[in-house]
Amino acid sequence: MAGPPLRRIDFSLFKTIPIAEGTRLEFRAECFNLANTPNFAVPTAASFTNFINTSTFGRITGTLGNPRELQFALKLYF
Repeated sequence: MAGPPLRRIDFSLFKTIPIAEGTRLEFRAECFNLANTPNFAVPTAASFTNFINTSTFGRITGTLGNPRELQFALKLYF
């Protein structure tokens, strides 16, 4: 059974700051599911034999994935 399409936009920013020769600091800001779009799950049934007889037949009853997530990091390269 085909379900609704999955949509997700991820975004990241990186800034590298040189500290000394051979050493640098990197700041990262990342956002997953930037638009906070819900992705709906494929309709399911309890078992194949009772597929049509379930009360949720053909209904979307759940979501997939996570809500918007932000992640920040500092990395020191030496």
